[in-house]
Amino acid sequence: MAVETQPVALVTGASAGIGEAAARALVGAGFTVYGTSRKAAIGQERDGVVFLPLDVTDDASVAGAVREVLERSGRIDVLVNNAGIGSSGASEESSVAQDQTVFDVNVFGLIRMTKAVLPHMRAQRSGRVINMSSVGGFAPQPFMASYVASKHAVEGYSESVDHEVREHGVRVLLVEPFNTSTGFDASVVRGENPLPVYERGRQTFEAILAEGMKTGNDPAVIAKVIVAAATDPKPKLRYTAGSGAGRVSMLRRLVPARIFDKQIRKTNQLAAS
Repeated sequence: MAVETQPVALVTGASAGIGEAAARALVGAGFTVYGTSRKAAIGQERDGVVFLPLDVTDDASVAGAVREVLERSGRIDVLVNNAGIGSSGASEESSVAQDQTVFDVNVFGLIRMTKAVLPHMRAQRSGRVINMSSVGGFAPQPFMASYVASKHAVEGYSESVDHEVREHGVRVLLVEPFNTSTGFDASVVRGENPLPVYERGRQTFEAILAEGMKTGNDPAVIAKVIVAAATDPKPKLRYTAGSGAGRVSMLRRLVPARIFDKQIRKTNQLAAS
């Protein structure tokens, strides 16, 4: 098995949006890049990115994709866990099965991928796992509870595993974007049991989400931050991506909880309480 002399990156969910932009940016930064999507054909190439089929909710698919990269390049230096889905609607409106779907992609899919690459990164005494979190990983967002809960889980998992593997030359890092101009809002899991009592709040949130997708950061902005996380000589645990993310992070840390809570309700046009 030949081993690449240049670093190798594996990016999940690379067919569009942030994943596509990240894969291209990593190619530009000198990486051999493998991108994945559920419908890709093995070895299909686009913009210098070699595509592989992958379903992050399937153990065999995860093992097969990682094995394919190792057989082709002999190493994995960076894993970008980008594949994910959103949720929309009041928590009461979604079934537990729908909530489980969000977690299986956003949390357990990320965990499957991380477990698959860590033995190889430890063996080579180097590597970075870059997990796509969100402002929703540290701040609440009503009518998006399953997604926000999944990103809170990603934050806790990433920070904990980073401590476990750091002495083996491996880092687990977080990238936290805010609104990004992608097709995210078209693929969210919407509650299958809509209730009239939540209709106004749900519609308000959907309008805020659509506007955020329209006016949000270009995916290239987030991709630049991902490249920084992949290449910084002294990486940080957390990278906020885009001015909006940095602002919310600062407010969450510095503003009194009562004031932050009031602002969340005002932004989402919810009654003061």
